[in-house]
Amino acid sequence: MFEKNLLIPCLLDIYGELLTERKHELLDYYYEEDYSLSEISELTGISRQGVRDSLRKSAAELVEYESKLRLYEKKTALRELIEQTRETLSLVTETDENKVLVASVATRLDALEELL
Repeated sequence: MFEKNLLIPCLLDIYGELLTERKHELLDYYYEEDYSLSEISELTGISRQGVRDSLRKSAAELVEYESKLRLYEKKTALRELIEQTRETLSLVTETDENKVLVASVATRLDALEELL
């Protein structure tokens, strides 16, 4: 049976624009809309086997982009660093002296998170 790789939707968000419109559409149907291979086949007029093959090839293409560019890996590492920094920041005692500094750092972390 064809099992869903949970990494693919994340990679699709990052690299989806690099795929052809058709590849993106098929991956979206399967991973985002949760359509079955048969449902996608009916929607697109492609055989079930053709849908399956296209999904495998398109997913492999996304994985190849990630292996070269590593954007998902970097994004995940940045999110982890932001979370660790927030945890460390929460340990700082808020005195009058550092209240402004803590608020400033928290605001910058929010801005970084928005970029991701």
